[in-house]
Amino acid sequence: MMAVAALEQEILSMRKRRQLYSMMGLLLVIAVLVSGYSKSNEMNSGGFLQGLSKFFDYPGEIVAEAVAAGPGFFALILQFVPAMLETLNIAGVATLLGGALAVVLAMASTRNVDSWGPLIPVVRRMMDIMRAFPELIIALFLIFVLGSSPVPAMIAVAFHTAGALGKLFSEVNENIDRKPIEGLSACGASWLQRIRFAVLPQVAPNYLSYFLLRLEINVRASAILGFVGAGGIGQELRRTIGWGKGAGDETAAIFVLLFVTIMVIDQLSSYLRGKLVGSGRAH
Repeated sequence: MMAVAALEQEILSMRKRRQLYSMMGLLLVIAVLVSGYSKSNEMNSGGFLQGLSKFFDYPGEIVAEAVAAGPGFFALILQFVPAMLETLNIAGVATLLGGALAVVLAMASTRNVDSWGPLIPVVRRMMDIMRAFPELIIALFLIFVLGSSPVPAMIAVAFHTAGALGKLFSEVNENIDRKPIEGLSACGASWLQRIRFAVLPQVAPNYLSYFLLRLEINVRASAILGFVGAGGIGQELRRTIGWGKGAGDETAAIFVLLFVTIMVIDQLSSYLRGKLVGSGRAH
Protein backbone atom coordinates (compact mmCIF):
# COMPACT_ATOMS: atom_id res chain seq x y z
CA MET A 1 0.00 0.00 0.00
CA MET A 2 2.85 2.35 0.83
CA ALA A 3 4.39 1.73 -2.58
CA VAL A 4 1.08 2.43 -4.36
CA ALA A 5 0.58 5.65 -2.39
CA ALA A 6 4.12 6.74 -3.18
CA LEU A 7 3.54 5.98 -6.88
CA GLU A 8 0.32 8.00 -6.94
CA GLN A 9 2.09 10.89 -5.24
CA GLU A 10 4.87 10.75 -7.82
CA ILE A 11 2.35 10.75 -10.68
CA LEU A 12 0.56 13.77 -9.20
CA SER A 13 3.89 15.53 -8.78
CA MET A 14 4.85 14.83 -12.41
CA ARG A 15 1.47 16.09 -13.61
CA LYS A 16 1.85 19.33 -11.67
CA ARG A 17 5.36 19.84 -13.04
CA ARG A 18 4.10 19.23 -16.59
CA GLN A 19 1.28 21.73 -16.12
CA LEU A 20 3.75 24.25 -14.71
CA TYR A 21 6.12 23.80 -17.66
CA SER A 22 3.20 24.11 -20.10
CA MET A 23 2.04 27.32 -18.45
CA MET A 24 5.56 28.74 -18.52
CA GLY A 25 5.90 27.85 -22.19
CA LEU A 26 2.53 29.47 -23.01
CA LEU A 27 3.50 32.64 -21.14
CA LEU A 28 6.83 32.72 -22.99
CA VAL A 29 5.09 32.42 -26.37
CA ILE A 30 2.65 35.21 -25.44
CA ALA A 31 5.54 37.43 -24.32
CA VAL A 32 7.40 36.85 -27.61
CA LEU A 33 4.27 37.62 -29.65
CA VAL A 34 3.54 40.80 -27.71
CA SER A 35 7.13 42.03 -27.92
CA GLY A 36 7.30 41.16 -31.62
CA TYR A 37 4.07 43.01 -32.32
CA SER A 38 5.29 46.05 -30.41
CA LYS A 39 8.59 46.07 -32.30
CA SER A 40 6.99 45.67 -35.72
CA ASN A 41 4.40 48.32 -34.89
CA GLU A 42 7.19 50.76 -34.03
CA MET A 43 8.92 50.04 -37.36
CA ASN A 44 5.78 50.78 -39.40
CA SER A 45 5.31 54.19 -40.90
CA GLY A 46 1.98 54.24 -39.10
CA GLY A 47 0.51 52.26 -36.25
CA PHE A 48 -1.61 49.15 -36.64
CA LEU A 49 -4.69 50.71 -35.05
CA GLN A 50 -4.35 53.83 -37.19
CA GLY A 51 -4.06 51.72 -40.32
CA LEU A 52 -6.97 49.50 -39.32
CA SER A 53 -9.39 52.38 -39.73
CA LYS A 54 -8.35 52.63 -43.41
CA PHE A 55 -8.59 48.88 -44.02
CA PHE A 56 -11.69 49.12 -46.21
CA ASP A 57 -10.67 52.22 -48.16
CA TYR A 58 -9.15 50.36 -51.12
CA PRO A 59 -11.87 47.69 -51.35
CA GLY A 60 -14.41 50.50 -51.17
CA GLU A 61 -12.74 52.24 -54.12
CA ILE A 62 -12.82 49.00 -56.12
CA VAL A 63 -16.53 48.52 -55.48
CA ALA A 64 -17.28 52.17 -56.25
CA GLU A 65 -15.43 52.04 -59.59
CA ALA A 66 -17.14 48.74 -60.48
CA VAL A 67 -20.57 50.28 -59.81
CA ALA A 68 -19.59 53.39 -61.80
CA ALA A 69 -18.72 51.19 -64.79
CA GLY A 70 -22.40 50.23 -65.10
CA PRO A 71 -23.34 47.62 -67.74
CA GLY A 72 -19.82 47.82 -69.14
CA PHE A 73 -18.64 45.91 -66.09
CA PHE A 74 -19.91 42.66 -67.62
CA ALA A 75 -17.93 43.38 -70.79
CA LEU A 76 -14.82 43.72 -68.60
CA ILE A 77 -15.47 40.26 -67.18
CA LEU A 78 -15.60 38.81 -70.70
CA GLN A 79 -12.37 40.66 -71.52
CA PHE A 80 -10.48 38.58 -68.93
CA VAL A 81 -11.95 35.19 -69.91
CA PRO A 82 -8.93 34.32 -72.16
CA ALA A 83 -6.55 34.92 -69.23
CA MET A 84 -8.77 32.76 -67.02
CA LEU A 85 -8.69 30.01 -69.64
CA GLU A 86 -4.91 30.22 -69.66
CA THR A 87 -4.88 29.74 -65.89
CA LEU A 88 -7.23 26.76 -66.23
CA ASN A 89 -4.96 25.27 -68.92
CA ILE A 90 -1.93 25.63 -66.63
CA ALA A 91 -3.77 23.98 -63.77
CA GLY A 92 -5.26 21.21 -65.94
CA VAL A 93 -2.01 20.21 -67.66
CA ALA A 94 -0.04 20.42 -64.42
CA THR A 95 -2.60 18.26 -62.61
CA LEU A 96 -2.55 15.65 -65.37
CA LEU A 97 1.26 15.47 -65.45
CA GLY A 98 1.60 15.56 -61.67
CA GLY A 99 -1.16 13.00 -61.20
CA ALA A 100 0.42 10.57 -63.67
CA LEU A 101 3.80 10.88 -61.93
CA ALA A 102 2.08 10.53 -58.54
CA VAL A 103 0.64 7.15 -59.55
CA VAL A 104 4.13 5.89 -60.41
CA LEU A 105 5.60 7.25 -57.17
CA ALA A 106 2.76 5.79 -55.11
CA MET A 107 3.15 2.33 -56.61
CA ALA A 108 6.92 2.45 -56.06
CA SER A 109 6.62 3.56 -52.42
CA THR A 110 4.04 1.11 -51.02
CA ARG A 111 4.88 -2.24 -49.46
CA ASN A 112 1.28 -3.38 -49.73
CA VAL A 113 1.56 -3.69 -53.53
CA ASP A 114 4.80 -5.73 -53.43
CA SER A 115 7.11 -2.88 -54.46
CA TRP A 116 10.88 -3.45 -54.36
CA GLY A 117 11.90 -2.94 -50.71
CA PRO A 118 15.10 -0.87 -51.11
CA LEU A 119 13.33 1.53 -53.48
CA ILE A 120 10.50 2.41 -51.07
CA PRO A 121 12.37 4.75 -48.65
CA VAL A 122 14.14 6.47 -51.57
CA VAL A 123 10.86 7.26 -53.32
CA ARG A 124 9.24 8.41 -50.08
CA ARG A 125 12.07 10.86 -49.44
CA MET A 126 11.71 12.11 -53.01
CA MET A 127 8.02 12.82 -52.40
CA ASP A 128 8.93 14.61 -49.15
CA ILE A 129 11.28 16.89 -51.07
CA MET A 130 8.68 17.55 -53.78
CA ARG A 131 6.11 18.55 -51.17
CA ALA A 132 8.53 20.62 -49.12
CA PHE A 133 8.94 23.40 -51.70
CA PRO A 134 5.86 25.59 -52.38
CA GLU A 135 4.83 26.15 -55.98
CA LEU A 136 5.72 29.84 -55.67
CA ILE A 137 9.37 29.16 -54.78
CA ILE A 138 9.77 26.63 -57.59
CA ALA A 139 8.11 28.99 -60.08
CA LEU A 140 10.38 31.90 -59.11
CA PHE A 141 13.46 29.75 -59.71
CA LEU A 142 12.15 28.45 -63.05
CA ILE A 143 11.15 31.93 -64.23
CA PHE A 144 14.73 33.07 -63.54
CA VAL A 145 16.02 30.15 -65.65
CA LEU A 146 13.36 29.85 -68.37
CA GLY A 147 11.89 33.35 -68.47
CA SER A 148 8.38 34.62 -67.85
CA SER A 149 5.79 32.30 -69.39
CA PRO A 150 3.14 29.77 -68.36
CA VAL A 151 5.67 26.92 -68.68
CA PRO A 152 7.47 27.58 -65.35
CA ALA A 153 4.11 27.74 -63.57
CA MET A 154 3.01 24.47 -65.12
CA ILE A 155 6.24 22.71 -64.14
CA ALA A 156 6.13 24.13 -60.61
CA VAL A 157 2.53 23.08 -60.01
CA ALA A 158 3.09 19.64 -61.54
CA PHE A 159 6.20 19.08 -59.41
CA HIS A 160 4.41 19.90 -56.17
CA THR A 161 1.30 17.99 -57.25
CA ALA A 162 3.30 14.81 -57.86
CA GLY A 163 4.67 14.88 -54.32
CA ALA A 164 1.36 15.74 -52.67
CA LEU A 165 -0.79 13.29 -54.64
CA GLY A 166 1.89 10.59 -54.44
CA LYS A 167 1.64 10.70 -50.65
CA LEU A 168 -2.17 10.49 -50.74
CA PHE A 169 -2.17 7.72 -53.34
CA SER A 170 0.33 5.67 -51.33
CA GLU A 171 -1.94 5.89 -48.28
CA VAL A 172 -4.82 4.61 -50.41
CA ASN A 173 -2.61 1.72 -51.52
CA GLU A 174 -1.89 0.79 -47.92
CA ASN A 175 -5.59 0.18 -47.26
CA ILE A 176 -6.44 -2.15 -50.15
CA ASP A 177 -7.43 -5.80 -49.84
CA ARG A 178 -4.42 -8.01 -50.61
CA LYS A 179 -6.40 -11.14 -51.45
CA PRO A 180 -6.70 -10.33 -55.19
CA ILE A 181 -2.95 -9.66 -55.31
CA GLU A 182 -2.16 -12.95 -53.60
CA GLY A 183 -4.54 -14.80 -55.93
CA LEU A 184 -2.94 -13.37 -59.07
CA SER A 185 0.53 -14.00 -57.63
CA ALA A 186 -0.36 -17.65 -57.06
CA CYS A 187 -1.42 -17.87 -60.71
CA GLY A 188 1.99 -16.58 -61.85
CA ALA A 189 0.94 -13.02 -62.76
CA SER A 190 3.68 -10.43 -63.15
CA TRP A 191 3.94 -7.36 -60.93
CA LEU A 192 2.44 -5.10 -63.61
CA GLN A 193 -0.44 -7.52 -64.11
CA ARG A 194 -1.12 -7.57 -60.37
CA ILE A 195 -1.13 -3.77 -60.32
CA ARG A 196 -3.45 -3.57 -63.33
CA PHE A 197 -6.01 -6.20 -62.36
CA ALA A 198 -5.83 -6.31 -58.54
CA VAL A 199 -4.75 -2.85 -57.36
CA LEU A 200 -6.07 -0.26 -59.81
CA PRO A 201 -9.73 -1.41 -59.68
CA GLN A 202 -9.66 -0.94 -55.90
CA VAL A 203 -7.93 2.42 -55.78
CA ALA A 204 -9.35 4.13 -58.89
CA PRO A 205 -12.36 5.84 -57.20
CA ASN A 206 -10.22 7.33 -54.40
CA TYR A 207 -7.46 8.24 -56.86
CA LEU A 208 -9.95 10.20 -58.97
CA SER A 209 -11.43 11.83 -55.89
CA TYR A 210 -8.04 13.12 -54.74
CA PHE A 211 -7.19 14.10 -58.32
CA LEU A 212 -10.26 16.33 -58.61
CA LEU A 213 -9.59 17.86 -55.20
CA ARG A 214 -6.05 18.67 -56.30
CA LEU A 215 -7.36 20.26 -59.49
CA GLU A 216 -9.29 22.78 -57.38
CA ILE A 217 -6.14 23.58 -55.41
CA ASN A 218 -4.04 23.93 -58.56
CA VAL A 219 -6.45 26.43 -60.12
CA ARG A 220 -5.94 28.70 -57.11
CA ALA A 221 -2.17 28.09 -57.16
CA SER A 222 -1.95 28.89 -60.88
CA ALA A 223 -3.80 32.15 -60.34
CA ILE A 224 -1.39 33.13 -57.57
CA LEU A 225 1.65 32.29 -59.70
CA GLY A 226 0.57 34.92 -62.21
CA PHE A 227 1.75 37.53 -59.71
CA VAL A 228 5.37 36.46 -60.33
CA GLY A 229 5.10 36.64 -64.11
CA ALA A 230 3.84 33.14 -64.91
CA GLY A 231 0.92 34.35 -67.02
CA GLY A 232 -2.79 33.79 -66.66
CA ILE A 233 -5.36 35.71 -64.66
CA GLY A 234 -2.91 36.39 -61.83
CA GLN A 235 -0.71 38.47 -64.10
CA GLU A 236 -3.70 40.58 -65.15
CA LEU A 237 -4.67 41.04 -61.50
CA ARG A 238 -1.16 42.18 -60.66
CA ARG A 239 -1.32 44.72 -63.47
CA THR A 240 -4.69 46.17 -62.43
CA ILE A 241 -3.73 46.38 -58.76
CA GLY A 242 -0.43 48.02 -59.69
CA TRP A 243 -2.26 50.75 -61.58
CA GLY A 244 -4.08 51.72 -58.39
CA LYS A 245 -6.91 54.20 -58.69
CA GLY A 246 -8.73 54.05 -62.01
CA ALA A 247 -8.37 50.30 -62.53
CA GLY A 248 -10.72 49.24 -59.74
CA ASP A 249 -13.43 48.13 -62.19
CA GLU A 250 -10.97 45.76 -63.89
CA THR A 251 -9.78 44.44 -60.52
CA ALA A 252 -13.37 43.82 -59.47
CA ALA A 253 -14.09 42.05 -62.78
CA ILE A 254 -11.13 39.70 -62.21
CA PHE A 255 -12.26 39.00 -58.64
CA VAL A 256 -15.77 38.15 -59.82
CA LEU A 257 -14.45 35.93 -62.62
CA LEU A 258 -12.09 34.13 -60.24
CA PHE A 259 -14.83 33.60 -57.68
CA VAL A 260 -17.33 32.26 -60.21
CA THR A 261 -14.77 29.98 -61.87
CA ILE A 262 -13.49 28.49 -58.61
CA MET A 263 -17.03 28.10 -57.30
CA VAL A 264 -18.11 26.20 -60.43
CA ILE A 265 -15.02 23.97 -60.32
CA ASP A 266 -15.51 23.36 -56.61
CA GLN A 267 -19.16 22.37 -57.01
CA LEU A 268 -18.49 20.20 -60.05
CA SER A 269 -15.54 18.47 -58.40
CA SER A 270 -17.49 17.88 -55.19
CA TYR A 271 -20.33 16.34 -57.19
CA LEU A 272 -18.01 14.08 -59.18
CA ARG A 273 -16.05 13.07 -56.07
CA GLY A 274 -19.28 12.13 -54.33
CA LYS A 275 -20.41 10.03 -57.28
CA LEU A 276 -17.03 8.32 -57.62
CA VAL A 277 -16.58 7.55 -53.93
CA GLY A 278 -20.18 6.38 -53.71
CA SER A 279 -19.78 4.04 -56.66
CA GLY A 280 -16.50 2.75 -55.23
CA ARG A 281 -18.17 1.88 -51.91
CA ALA A 282 -21.06 0.22 -53.71
CA HIS A 283 -18.65 -2.09 -55.47
